[in-house]
Amino acid sequence: MKKDFLTYQAQTTPHPLGIEVERAKGSYIYDTSGKAYLDFVAGVSACSLGHLHPKVVDAIKEQLDLYMHVMVYGEYAQQPAIAFSKLLAEHIEIENATTYLVNSGTEAIEGALKLARRYTGRQEIISAHSAYHGNTMGSLSLMDFEERKKPFYPLIPDINHLHFNAVADISKITTKTAAVILETIQGGAGFIEPQNNYLQKVKERCKEVGALLILDEIQPGFGRTGHLFAFQKYKVTPDILVIGKGMAGGMPAGAFVAKNEIINSLSDHPKMGHITTFGGNAIIAAAALATLKEIISSTLMQETLEKEALFRKLLQHSLIEEIRGTGLMLALIVSSEEVANDLVLKAQEEGLILFWLLFEKRAVRITPPLTISDQEIREGCKKIIQLLDEIEKKPVN
Repeated sequence: MKKDFLTYQAQTTPHPLGIEVERAKGSYIYDTSGKAYLDFVAGVSACSLGHLHPKVVDAIKEQLDLYMHVMVYGEYAQQPAIAFSKLLAEHIEIENATTYLVNSGTEAIEGALKLARRYTGRQEIISAHSAYHGNTMGSLSLMDFEERKKPFYPLIPDINHLHFNAVADISKITTKTAAVILETIQGGAGFIEPQNNYLQKVKERCKEVGALLILDEIQPGFGRTGHLFAFQKYKVTPDILVIGKGMAGGMPAGAFVAKNEIINSLSDHPKMGHITTFGGNAIIAAAALATLKEIISSTLMQETLEKEALFRKLLQHSLIEEIRGTGLMLALIVSSEEVANDLVLKAQEEGLILFWLLFEKRAVRITPPLTISDQEIREGCKKIIQLLDEIEKKPVN
């Protein structure tokens, strides 16, 4: 399988990890030889309820017996999409919240950018240095990492940047600004949390000048931080909320949410200002609805903070300089890029899945399913400490 994978399927890096997946269940992935891998990454935060959660699987099967795809998004009323959007609106602070369902986080970013320009009639978008919002052309334009952007020039114009948590930079937001887009917690930069009411101060400035605040909750959303969305922890409500990843229990989904007055500006002048064929697909929406119901009706969000405390207690080592993040969105900041690489690769050999972050090369991602057990946390953390002991003893070249 691996040979065909490398031959026929386009690759994103020269050296993919290449586990030959046979099946997955709960907190484990199994390869074709039967080897089990404890999953501390959850499909990069996508499998919020673990693999093959029974309530998500049942919801998908029930919908499969009714219909799959019937019409492009927004034309027919479909119960799973309506029920998800209604339940979501009941649990966020956005007034008259209306949801536009799409297929991925980066597509939701694209829609949010278009919405901000359409509603305000302005062009300038301000994002943060070291931000990551996706890899399509609009999302990529928000990044300030020239190495990743330059091969694809020209990108979308009128993009400017501020430094995350730098209050002095807030003055860059002016009456020319359509929107400020920020990750509620910066992901690729190393799981950087907002400090000293930073997001509230940005929101106040946006209100002063008539700009919109877009918060990207693609990674921290759906219970990962101990709140349904991280913006609730930091007590600020966005004008446009962008979601994805953990939204549908491992199925491909994304959405952007705003009050009805804002989001409906995409429906006319021109009509179909944003359109998607498969956004709101009944199967995906059923999975999203089951996932949201389970997260808000269970104790998973409360347990997320308890599990964070357990991780922090167990992951103490001289090569770990810091643990950043909150809830089950954690990043080990180790002493060097070499240590991070060794840890991720050796952990896979030992049956533990870890992963990197995009920009912070000393970071090792820990974003397991919210359903992970304390025993599984202890098992995985024990392996991490053992591997770090081995790495520490390794001769220096």
